[in-house]
Amino acid sequence: MTTLQSSVRRRRAVAAAGAVSAGLLLLSACDQPTPMATVTVGSDSVSSEATCGGEGKVLETAEIQKCLQDDSVESITVNPDDTVRFGVDPEVADERWTILMNGQQLTDDTDNTYRTVPGSVFFNAQYGAQGDSTLVTIKAGDGKDDSEEATGLWSFKLKKDD
Repeated sequence: MTTLQSSVRRRRAVAAAGAVSAGLLLLSACDQPTPMATVTVGSDSVSSEATCGGEGKVLETAEIQKCLQDDSVESITVNPDDTVRFGVDPEVADERWTILMNGQQLTDDTDNTYRTVPGSVFFNAQYGAQGDSTLVTIKAGDGKDDSEEATGLWSFKLKKDD
């Protein structure tokens, strides 16, 4: 009887090890989420994974241009008197990042995880704003201060609240 019990235990152990191995294999095939970026106005926030890239690889110029024209992004309402807060995950900050407004650089790059900009900037023609909404993009770089290369883009639409 002990031989039968030990044989059953062995089969169960092999089956359990096989199930664990299969589960780990399935998990390794899943895509890892890209880092998050968040825009906060007052008590309202929107967050998004990367619109393009975000995995640390340098994006091609054509891919960046296509991504900057995508307007199916998260939106948030901004009163020009509000302060707009931008936040990124530490791994984005490590690569340095900047804020683009309608595809044009608005701020210098930084390695901080947090930045604020007055809401009025996003609707001021002096800064290239047109109409009552503005596409704002967080662009992650490649970690070099003087590089124009992008490794990820997170875009948001800011809508003017009158």
